[in-house]
Amino acid sequence: MNTIPMSYYLVLSAVMFTLGAIGVIIRRNPLVMFMSLELMFNAANLTFVAFSNAFGNANGQIFVFFVMVVAAAEVAVGLALIVAIFRTRHSIDIDLMNTLKN
Repeated sequence: MNTIPMSYYLVLSAVMFTLGAIGVIIRRNPLVMFMSLELMFNAANLTFVAFSNAFGNANGQIFVFFVMVVAAAEVAVGLALIVAIFRTRHSIDIDLMNTLKN
């Protein structure tokens, strides 16, 4: 049975991470920024799983589980902050959120 070379996984992971980084840098919408950040997390997870599979141990897959838990907590807290900011300012534009004043 033919296996996919690890370089394919690493190239795909690099492309995903680059697209996520570009999304975080360019976009000013916090929801799109969170989605781009999740894309970056998934790119790192793909790399962990690829190396875990190549070396034949489960350490990378266990680490992916913890990264997914942290990403879920980050999204929950981030979305709660976005909702709270939207309720007070009636906008979620990043450029308008430069101070902590009301």
